[in-house]
Amino acid sequence: MDPEMTERLPDGLLEPIESFLAWLDLERGLSSHTMDGYSRDLKQCAVYLHQAGCSCWKKVSPALLSEFSAYLTQTGYARSSQSRKISAVRSLSKHMVRENLRPDDCAALLKGPAQHRKLPQVLTRTEVEALLAAPSQHSSLGQRDRAILELFYSSGLRVSELCCLDLQNVYLDEGYLRILGKGNKERIAPIGSTAIASLRNYLSTARPDLVKNNTGSAFFLSRRGGALSRKMIWVLIKNHAQTAGIKKEVKPHLLRHSFATHLLEGGADLRAIQEMLGHVDIATTQIYTALKAEQLSDAHALHHPRGR
Repeated sequence: MDPEMTERLPDGLLEPIESFLAWLDLERGLSSHTMDGYSRDLKQCAVYLHQAGCSCWKKVSPALLSEFSAYLTQTGYARSSQSRKISAVRSLSKHMVRENLRPDDCAALLKGPAQHRKLPQVLTRTEVEALLAAPSQHSSLGQRDRAILELFYSSGLRVSELCCLDLQNVYLDEGYLRILGKGNKERIAPIGSTAIASLRNYLSTARPDLVKNNTGSAFFLSRRGGALSRKMIWVLIKNHAQTAGIKKEVKPHLLRHSFATHLLEGGADLRAIQEMLGHVDIATTQIYTALKAEQLSDAHALHHPRGR
């Protein structure tokens, strides 16, 4: 999108966007990355509307927004990008109605492309056991890595959440973590007994060996005594997966998917899993239900005498 085109947008198209972005910042506390995405998508739509001869959101018709949606398809945007942009426009339209900037929801009938959602890959229970057993317990770094893997699988953390974990937010006696997740939303994440044992071992034996003069309150430390970066965690998980002989591409989020899937297979309530994962929308968590259904279908096709 041409920055000059954005700068030349009339106030009638630009001001409602700025109002909506301010509302998102104040009311929902979204990250700067998410805010930038909303801004780019909405201003792209506004540029299209302006080029189509519309100078004000109050004059935008459902038909014109449908033309914008068709333009996204014709331009070759991926389905996921189209859906994100359409979702941003729908949210803006609801905001304008809420703030009396226009009387009707001009995007009420606007729909994005049908999504063929890719189901997440997960580790089997055997693969999880092999991965957790991979780090050597004869070194401080190995004990740290075992604690990291145990915690990922026990609590379903995002890699960014594990990187930011501080000592004061880990309550081993009570069996939970205090996590600051996406959008600065705080949640409580339970820790399993096996993970607690690994974390206690790390704190008493390994972490003291990693502490340096510049060490702060980060729970997991690098060999230099600082907090671990996302890249360092990705690399250590990849290396331990290779040691364990796992052929899948193992990333931190794969452990999160495995955590949720194995909970669901064990009979956990979907709402409880949603809470533990920190999903705002239950629809995000329902992907694991679809994954379980697919696994059951595969098992039926493989083992039932009339399934093939």
